[in-house]
Amino acid sequence: MVNKIKVFAPATVANVACGFDIFGFALDFPGDIVTATLTSKPGVTISSISGDGSTLSHDPQKNTAGVGVIKLLASLQSSQGIDLALQKKMPLGSGLGSSAASAAASLFAANTLLGSPLKLHELVPFAMEAEKAACGAAHADNVAPSLLGGFVLIRSYNPLDLIQIPINTPLFCCVLHPKIEIHTETARGILKKEVSLAQLVEQSGNAAGLITGLILGDPRLISRSLQDVVVEPVRASLIPGFHTIKSAALSAGALGCSISGSGPSIFALASDKRDLEVIGNAMQKACHAEGIENELFLSSINMQGPKIL
Repeated sequence: MVNKIKVFAPATVANVACGFDIFGFALDFPGDIVTATLTSKPGVTISSISGDGSTLSHDPQKNTAGVGVIKLLASLQSSQGIDLALQKKMPLGSGLGSSAASAAASLFAANTLLGSPLKLHELVPFAMEAEKAACGAAHADNVAPSLLGGFVLIRSYNPLDLIQIPINTPLFCCVLHPKIEIHTETARGILKKEVSLAQLVEQSGNAAGLITGLILGDPRLISRSLQDVVVEPVRASLIPGFHTIKSAALSAGALGCSISGSGPSIFALASDKRDLEVIGNAMQKACHAEGIENELFLSSINMQGPKIL
């Protein structure tokens, strides 16, 4: 029986413009790494954390890497002890699902060490509980794609209904991360509680169009559908130069561009991998013009989810 395992879980882009809390897809890079080890002492411990600038708690009750595993062990009525060593390989508060990647990696690792009693989709509710501990909302648009890979639709939260949408066209992602931090609680707190009927109709059309474009393999339909009339107009104010950066991405050939999750990261999609560098350079140039340091990630869509290293 294996008593130690190292797992990588990917960063994610949530909302994907028109799908607030219901769309998300996984990236190949960046992500988090968790080393999980079976121990003789019951319960969950976090022995080490690196790459976080000493900001994350080692208390498993206060760290998403630990919370999900605690919930998993309780559900399985297991007294097994598990130690977690977390390597943060992505920026905190970036809008790339940093807390979700930690939860996904630790849950995948723990489930594997325990003999894989649960299927991947059955781990999502435990990861959602970890997200709730981190930001107060048990949303799945980061944890579901981080665990399942690909493009995921959360059709319903009660009951939880997850659907992996086929991507039938080449699709690549460029993510610009301005080096400012936006807390998810802040980004959620400024959102309006109600939207107009006209906004509902337009956003629903875009969401349906994006799914249809992915299934049909129609980049032009995907491009027309990557529009957010509800959340982006509100959250854009939190990101200096957002509109300039978005305009630069679209002018450079991006299919669409919007805020990744709660921000400040901004994603752009392309149908040709060769376009990514041009789009990324244009976005970086616009961000530098705002006097903000940034980093760039160029990635394919990750269809696998977590992987054992």
